[in-house]
Amino acid sequence: MKLLVSNDDGVYALGLRTLANQLAAAGHEVTVVCPDRERSATGHGLTLHRPIRADQVEAVFHPTIKAWACSGTPADCVKLALWALLDSPPDLVLSGINHGANLGTDVLYSGTVSAAMEGVLEGIPSIALSLCSFTLREFGPAAQFAQSLVTQLAQHPLPELLLLNVNIPPLPAEKIAGVRVTRQGIRRYIDLFDRRVDPRGKTYYWLAGEVLEEVTDTSSFADQAPTDVDAVREGYIAITPLQFNLTSAAGLTMLQNWRSQQGAESFGVFTF
Repeated sequence: MKLLVSNDDGVYALGLRTLANQLAAAGHEVTVVCPDRERSATGHGLTLHRPIRADQVEAVFHPTIKAWACSGTPADCVKLALWALLDSPPDLVLSGINHGANLGTDVLYSGTVSAAMEGVLEGIPSIALSLCSFTLREFGPAAQFAQSLVTQLAQHPLPELLLLNVNIPPLPAEKIAGVRVTRQGIRRYIDLFDRRVDPRGKTYYWLAGEVLEEVTDTSSFADQAPTDVDAVREGYIAITPLQFNLTSAAGLTMLQNWRSQQGAESFGVFTF
């Protein structure tokens, strides 16, 4: 398969190199386009007010891989690859392997997930991969699973355009309990700002939030599948299908019922 690989940890990140080299060694045509430095938690930001530069990277990856370091965001990297650097679209976009989890509401901030979502926006199925640890540096099991998943998708393509958000527990391969198809869980943070003073006497703040995972789940999917947070906690690889359409079906129905149940409503000079 023809694969585009990106990330948000930067072009020299170990997780990226492990993933790209594993896929290339398996015979896939791999192109890497990644930020030239770490761009974690940049979400789906794009560079609009300065030029984007891309320089080829040599002697870092498997010899069959073409690689570029891009000055932009993760979403910039995928957009630039698809519209300027590649001669034809890839079969899949992969992002990662991220150093750290992208569970629950992390996906709204994640540059890793946003790079993959850019592929979906351009009509290409995509995979975001994350190792759920900031300290473990053994990406082998995650890369092996990614290779197996790519093989599975080559043989059985997704029936609709999706992003598969994959989170791998930080365990040796033999201790991973299995694979679960999951729904997006709830991973909120208590946002704490550490107030500090620089050497010139100026105050600044450093975000130092704590994860709050134990939140009551009231979603409509509560009885259909385990959450990604729970699956990883229990030692399973979590695969969560995501889409970019954030419309609330329940909210849409509720708002439409306002008029049918109560007649026309007035919002100042506007009638609903």
